[in-house]
Amino acid sequence: MRTSRLTLAAALAALTLVSTAACGGSAAGSGGSGSSASGSASSVDWATTSSAQAGGGMDALVAAAKAEGTLNVITLPRDWANYGYLMDTFSQKYGIKVNDANPDGSSADEIAAIKSLKGQDRAPDTVDVGQAFALSGAKEGLYAPYQVSTWADVPDNQKASDGSWVNDYGGFVSIGCDSSKISACPTSFAQLADPQYKGKIALNGDPTKANAAFSAVWAAALANGGSFDDVKPGIEFFGKLAKEGNYVPVQATAATIESGETPIVLDWDYLNAAKTSDVDAKGGKWTVAVPSDALFGGFYAQAVSKYAPHPAAARLWQEFLYSDEGQNGFLKGFARPVRLPAMEKAGTADKTAAAALPAVTGSPTFPSDAQTTTAKSLVTSSWATTVGS
Repeated sequence: MRTSRLTLAAALAALTLVSTAACGGSAAGSGGSGSSASGSASSVDWATTSSAQAGGGMDALVAAAKAEGTLNVITLPRDWANYGYLMDTFSQKYGIKVNDANPDGSSADEIAAIKSLKGQDRAPDTVDVGQAFALSGAKEGLYAPYQVSTWADVPDNQKASDGSWVNDYGGFVSIGCDSSKISACPTSFAQLADPQYKGKIALNGDPTKANAAFSAVWAAALANGGSFDDVKPGIEFFGKLAKEGNYVPVQATAATIESGETPIVLDWDYLNAAKTSDVDAKGGKWTVAVPSDALFGGFYAQAVSKYAPHPAAARLWQEFLYSDEGQNGFLKGFARPVRLPAMEKAGTADKTAAAALPAVTGSPTFPSDAQTTTAKSLVTSSWATTVGS
């Protein structure tokens, strides 16, 4: 079945998620502990305030964030879902310096940084993590609940009920390929096993640490007889590709694509789509295909660190990302923002950007929280022994 781009955006918004046990439920827009509902910026403890309203409103939040003057984010490549534009726009709009640590790191690195840098000025204020890491971080109590002003637009199954994490944008696992170096670009997982692709296929990171790579393994499972309850066929598929030499255990980057080291990359469709202009400008010809034998979609989630050194700036960043301006920023980066269905209904979505989203065929379904946790555990425990690296 051919599914339209906008229908798929709505389908992504229907991602079924079950809140974690660590996510106690408070009603939308409820106040945060330790804050003054009508207090001035100076009297509010933003580290424990769970909404702008509870801290005295957006003006109070903006004033407090400007007084802090700095926002620490982590592992946000500028070419990932248009984050370069988003960070620059936020910084210019509020006069707040944005420090982006370890931009090529993984979701696991973000969780580790919250723990290891606790109490330091350079600790991350917020994180952008894959679903499995949103769940594990919440379970460990690493996030401070916060509900943005547009909270009601985010479906209940896309957020923890207390706001400890909230999905922000998503997409589908895809196959990117430089057709200037590959005579016949693959469009399915089955084709990836062809000997002509020996030494050509790479992932965006280590599946035990990076959500994009982990999701590609799970998509491979769906294409090889697996299911949301059984990711093992995906691990075995990559073990076969590694044994035959097709899989290259190198994290794909712009440099490895340009050099020809990784001409075929399994990654989110919005990340592969964003590579097109750069690869083409350097003499390549980048194509993007969502595999015909596996449709696997997923979201990334935002969370405020419980130990954020700039708690007001962290919360203002959340307000910005979930505003129409921020959500359209993701959309311009080929990602599907979580509020897209609500924004389309309100007429505030960027129609040109929505029309440019990669086309997808099929009816997507999504794993539950429990299935995600189980799959993450199996990939972590068996990837090295099955695939080798």
